[in-house]
Amino acid sequence: MSDPVKKVLFVSSEIFPYLPESEVSLTGRYLPQGMQERKKEIRSFMPRYGCVNERKNQLHEVIRLSGMNLIIGDADHPLVIKVASIPSARMQVYFIDNEDYFKRKQIYKAEDGTFFQDNAERAIFFARGVLESVKKLRWAADIIHCQGWMASVVPLYLKKAYIQDPIFSNAKVVTSFYGDIPGQAFPDSLSGTILYGGVKPEDVALLDKPDGIKLAELAAQYSDGVIFSSKDVDPALADFCSKSGKKILPFNGKAMEDGSYIDEYSSFYDLLQE
Repeated sequence: MSDPVKKVLFVSSEIFPYLPESEVSLTGRYLPQGMQERKKEIRSFMPRYGCVNERKNQLHEVIRLSGMNLIIGDADHPLVIKVASIPSARMQVYFIDNEDYFKRKQIYKAEDGTFFQDNAERAIFFARGVLESVKKLRWAADIIHCQGWMASVVPLYLKKAYIQDPIFSNAKVVTSFYGDIPGQAFPDSLSGTILYGGVKPEDVALLDKPDGIKLAELAAQYSDGVIFSSKDVDPALADFCSKSGKKILPFNGKAMEDGSYIDEYSSFYDLLQE
């Protein structure tokens, strides 16, 4: 039997208190703290949406991690990394920032309710920004736990673009699914835009007609384990995961309410290490 998990990287779409309370943001806040209290070393990342108040939350740039340009499509986008602390949890949160993708005050939709056309590109930038930052940190996690739909590209890149990197080569990938998956279609160009490193067109065949569910299925395809973290997980996605043969931790409403889900998740991490 392998050693128990010691290091966990959390890649989250939302973390409270930087964003309002939601299933994703509350788990993004309290799960890392719970793992840290169980003597695991953790790192947490989220996007620096424009609605995150830098002054109030005392964000500051991490110069040694910033300064790289990421090419998404045909354009260069500067990567800026910021960090803030949650003193009550003795926990730091790293933020992936970029003027083009994350300056706007809204998270996923414009004020009139229109879904941002570049949301998929934002997810790609977020995924690459996290992985490049972790490389610079030289911090090799045992488990990389992706939470919320904005983290959906991370499993693909870990298994296809970064798998030869010793920082990531031994990590197991877990994806938590919630009821936050967008039903809107993404641009047909996504199957080309997402190609990077060792990712080939056949690796993203699921994105022939891309939407939020297909992107989630892609995340499941390249994850080692899947957690249903909400009772509102899309039935088609749940069926896809069940048929995939992946290890699955079902939703446990009582455990989510009383906090015992943290021990369930910890045991699931260890199971993936066996």
